[in-house]
Amino acid sequence: VQLQASGGGLVQAGGSLRLSCAASGSIFSGNVMGWYRQTPGQQRELVATMTSGGSTNYADSLKGRFTISRDNMRNTVYLQMNSLKPEDTAVYYCNLWQGPGRHYWGKGTLVTVSS
Repeated sequence: VQLQASGGGLVQAGGSLRLSCAASGSIFSGNVMGWYRQTPGQQRELVATMTSGGSTNYADSLKGRFTISRDNMRNTVYLQMNSLKPEDTAVYYCNLWQGPGRHYWGKGTLVTVSS
């Protein structure tokens, strides 16, 4: 399984970005795809996840600004990030969970929000 993320970059505070992550390889139905982020010296933290059935889970602090969606036919998950703040600056990692022993991470895409 490979996860290819794209869409990171530099944006001014208040702006928007949309991240995409396409999964390829042995993809099973009933999986969970999502996004996590990490800043230097900090643990990786949940941003949002979405099951193949459409159930979502968000970090409480990001509800209302970030929206996760997915295209099951394309095995792709998206993260729409609005009203970005400098504290959203991080490396964002795509994640795919397909059950015990089948947990995968993308390489990460850097999002930098300037003040």
